[in-house]
Amino acid sequence: MSAASPVTPGLVVVDKAGGMTSHDVVARVRRLAGTRKVGHAGTLDPMATGVLVLGVDRATRLLGHLMLTDKAYDAVVRLGESTTTDDAEGETLAVAPPDALAALTEDAVREAFAAFVGDIEQVPTAVSAIKVDGKRAYQRVRDGEDVQLAARPVTVHALEVHEVALPEVRISVRCSSGTYIRAIARDVGARLGVGGHLTALRRTAVGPYGLDVAATLEDLADGFAVLPIADAARAAFPAVDLDDAGAADVRVGRSLDVALPALTALFAPDGTFLALYEPREGRARPVAVFV
Repeated sequence: MSAASPVTPGLVVVDKAGGMTSHDVVARVRRLAGTRKVGHAGTLDPMATGVLVLGVDRATRLLGHLMLTDKAYDAVVRLGESTTTDDAEGETLAVAPPDALAALTEDAVREAFAAFVGDIEQVPTAVSAIKVDGKRAYQRVRDGEDVQLAARPVTVHALEVHEVALPEVRISVRCSSGTYIRAIARDVGARLGVGGHLTALRRTAVGPYGLDVAATLEDLADGFAVLPIADAARAAFPAVDLDDAGAADVRVGRSLDVALPALTALFAPDGTFLALYEPREGRARPVAVFV
C-alpha cells in the first residue's frame, strides 16, 4: 500500500508497537494509504502493544460497530505497588511492606483474580479516555483535577492466571469492550491488601481479528494489503446473501421481511457488501447502508 495506490475500502489490522499512541498509528496509515479517511476501533495506551483495528475510506463506518465487540489481552500485573495510573507509567502511590507480599500464597493470588470473572462493576482508571462533562478524564487528571469515575458494568468472560512469580503475575483476559485491564490489576491488588498495577499489556484480539492477521507498520510500508470491506464484514457479523430484488431494496434502505439472528451483514448476489441490518419489530431494518 502506498500513497500512489488507489484507496481500497476495508480494514487494516495493525500490531501496534509500544511507545506509540493510537493516533500515531492512524497518522502513519493515513500517509501510507494516501487518505485522511482512516479511523480506529478502540484505543490502545502507548505502553500497550498488539491488535489495533483501523478502517480505511467507507470502512470507517464499520468501526463504531466493531468497538462493541469482545477483546482479548495478555498482561503482566505487579503486586505490592499501586500507581496513579494503575500502570507502570504512573507515579507510585504506595508500596506494600515486604512481609505483606511475602505472606501471599499462590492460591490466594489465583483466588483474587478468579473473583473478577463474570459480570462485574468496574471503576475505570482515572486516566481513561472516558469523557466527563465533555472532557477526557485523562486530560482532567493532567490539569490537576481530582477525577472520580462511576463504576460501570463490564463482563470478564475468562481470566487465566498463567504464572505466579511474585511480585509479578502473568494473565490472559477475554472481556467485553470497555473493560480496563489496568483496573483489574488495581482491584486485585486492593483485594489482596498489597496494591497492584499493570506492567505489560498486549491486545491479542478484537472480535474475530487476532494477531494472526495483524501487520506491523513496517509490514504496511512494504505493501501489506487492507482486508476488503466485504471480507471484514463477513468475518465480524453473521452474513446473508440476497437476491437481486432484496439487494435493490437494501440499496435504498428499505426494511426486509427476512429473519435475522442479530446485527447482520447483507450482501448482493455478486458479493458486494451492502449494509448492516438488525431484527426489529418483526422485520430486518437498516442500521447502516454502505452503498
